[in-house]
Amino acid sequence: MFSQIVDQDIDLVLVQPSFAARYVELVNAHFDYLAQWLAWPPHCNTEADFTDFIRRSLHEYAEGKSLVCGIFYRGQLVGNCSFNTIDHSLKTVDIGYWLAADCQGQGIITRVCRHLCHLAFDHFAMEKVVISAAVDNTASRAVAERLGMKLEGVITRNENLNGRILDHAIYALHRDSAH
Repeated sequence: MFSQIVDQDIDLVLVQPSFAARYVELVNAHFDYLAQWLAWPPHCNTEADFTDFIRRSLHEYAEGKSLVCGIFYRGQLVGNCSFNTIDHSLKTVDIGYWLAADCQGQGIITRVCRHLCHLAFDHFAMEKVVISAAVDNTASRAVAERLGMKLEGVITRNENLNGRILDHAIYALHRDSAH
């Protein structure tokens, strides 16, 4: 099983069916917070939904198309991070993540994303790491900026978030600027 130690507090573990019940708890406890910037919470909120998501994620991992991990903070599953897509031909990965609201403000996601960037460059031999964040999602944009990512541009009308049309800021870090 794929797992990574980020630091003394944080571990990343490849998703597994046993995570489904905890993901349901997290979505139920933090629904309003998560639904601000993520399209899936209204559509993925049962154990069966998460079990299906995990099975698809494991299949895509086996095919080398993505990597989806649970974020464990001090031994508790508190969120999720991923290479949403791994594009081997372009040598690019797209990072995605979500975290329980009560774990915000502790640098968890920045530390996780920094680790994912190193993993992308050093283990997967990627040339570019991308984070796409809604223009108004200042917290996610701040993560990208703390990582030293550069704003490559804004894609207008890029996502329909349950009826809200959002523009996305596209940030990237290139291998030559990361080392």
